[in-house]
Amino acid sequence: MPITPATATHDSSAGIAEAILLELVDENGVTIGTAEKLAAHQPPGQLHRAFSVFLFDERGRLLLQQRALGKYHSPGVWSNTCCGHPYPNEAPFAAAARRTHEELGVSPSLLAEAGTVRYNHPDPESGLVEQEYNHLFVGLVQSPLRPRADEVGDTAFVTPAELAERHAKEPFSAWFMTVLDSARPAVRELTGPSAGW
Repeated sequence: MPITPATATHDSSAGIAEAILLELVDENGVTIGTAEKLAAHQPPGQLHRAFSVFLFDERGRLLLQQRALGKYHSPGVWSNTCCGHPYPNEAPFAAAARRTHEELGVSPSLLAEAGTVRYNHPDPESGLVEQEYNHLFVGLVQSPLRPRADEVGDTAFVTPAELAERHAKEPFSAWFMTVLDSARPAVRELTGPSAGW
């Protein structure tokens, strides 16, 4: 398979592009191998490790991210604060913190595990499949955002009511409600009853 911007990183020290590998897992989340990133998302999809982050401000509002238009998968749609894939042998917690900083230019002031969820979501626009064993994280953000334009199209902090209104009118990632609903117990514990999550 040719190396494309969707499947490669640039190693400036060697001047070459290297394929991005994902960790393949079984139904219990046990690592069973690796696969190239784009290949893992081709139908019917290969079950692989992923993470989803939900960060909140001091008022209990959720930070949403609109995916940049240049992304190969689900471009231009709204989704949770950050999501991605750990590198092989990278702990999901470390990957979540790393990727949040890479995409949004901010480190969470708190980040806690919020369980796991396994799902299979085809993306009708791209034809790709999200067959994921997803590690969920919730946390707080207290620093100004510095999003990367090639990763993030826009950001918004929303209340539950604002999210419902936006979700009814604008496109969201296929996996968004699955991961949010799975993270809700931890979200409620983090934000308290007055936030309404």
